[in-house]
Amino acid sequence: MPGWTLNETTDHLLKKEFDRCREEGVPHRLFAKFGLDHVVPFNHPDMDKWRNSLHHGLEHHLEGSNIILHGGVDDIWIDTTSEELVVVDYKSQANNRPVTPEFYLRAVHHQGYKVQMDFYAYLLMNMGFKVSPTGYFYVCNADRNIDGFYGAMTFSETLIPYSWSTDWIEPKLRDMVNTINSYEIPDGNEACENCAYASQRALMEASTH
Repeated sequence: MPGWTLNETTDHLLKKEFDRCREEGVPHRLFAKFGLDHVVPFNHPDMDKWRNSLHHGLEHHLEGSNIILHGGVDDIWIDTTSEELVVVDYKSQANNRPVTPEFYLRAVHHQGYKVQMDFYAYLLMNMGFKVSPTGYFYVCNADRNIDGFYGAMTFSETLIPYSWSTDWIEPKLRDMVNTINSYEIPDGNEACENCAYASQRALMEASTH
């Protein structure tokens, strides 16, 4: 399917901006507003690899298997007081709902965002890093109420803190490995698109005979 080019452009420009702060070792312009003067973008030689979701990303070999887990993170900051890494995910949207932790984290279609950040924290911890218990969604929300386009869009910028959890990941990974190694086909699931396709295809084939 076509890429999300507007969202990708926002990510690309944010990475340029944060990389300048990374090189200079200074907090980003937005940090003071959220009490994060002690935080700076993490400067690590593998940062570009970790952000490359197609070819590299964060990496962890799942013990007891031949599976290597990957995840391309948007950014990583570091708390200079605790030396803990802070997981960050850029998000672009155009929504009239309030961009607050309560509304943002409760939204049904944002539950996958939380899973994504949980997984990044899991990978970093298994790579031997100390990880801050709070990550952030950097939300860029386009203003749909201005009087015209005029060749530019106006965005508000908000940091949404999220207390990630990795407790659920290991059991799910073990379930995944057990399913892959099993000789029995697992039961279907109503939430699975592949299962729905297989079910409808079987019904169609049965109706033609």
